[in-house]
Amino acid sequence: MKIKPDSFSTQKASPNPSKEGNKSRPASLENLNDKQRPDYFTSNLHNYRFLKEIKNTLKVNQTEAEKIMWELLRNKKTGHSIRRQHIIDNFIADFVCLSKKVIIEIDGKIHLKQKEQDELRTSTLNEKGYKVLRFKNEDVFTNARLVVSKIKEVLDNRNTIINDDDSESPSLEGLGRPF
Repeated sequence: MKIKPDSFSTQKASPNPSKEGNKSRPASLENLNDKQRPDYFTSNLHNYRFLKEIKNTLKVNQTEAEKIMWELLRNKKTGHSIRRQHIIDNFIADFVCLSKKVIIEIDGKIHLKQKEQDELRTSTLNEKGYKVLRFKNEDVFTNARLVVSKIKEVLDNRNTIINDDDSESPSLEGLGRPF
């Protein structure tokens, strides 16, 4: 059973929710140290609830360029597991391959007005070990397959940094107080 960070609540995880048809949820990750936290849980716990709401809104309201890219990146079409609208620290990445620590940003015209913010964000993420790839909406609209091939090339040539496979996550039961 792979536990996703947006499924946290105060309920305990069921030993086999798929057989029971029950969507029980795991206990909190608040008291876990870095070695105990699952690799896919990368957000700042203090801001998680706030960022989760924004993330969910962004997922529902994707730009056209993001929709195109998601269709080309999802389901390991690049040979790598990629997530969309994933919270990392205090940021929400458009797309991320956690195992390679590569973030993919698709920038619209708004980014022309916030270059300084984008540079600070990229710098902060680089300090955390992430490589940030930025593409413009126009790049996606004119040649999305070329963008995907550039992404795949970076992913193929980057060492695996953390484990983000589809195997079971460790049990989180009893690892802290409710979130």
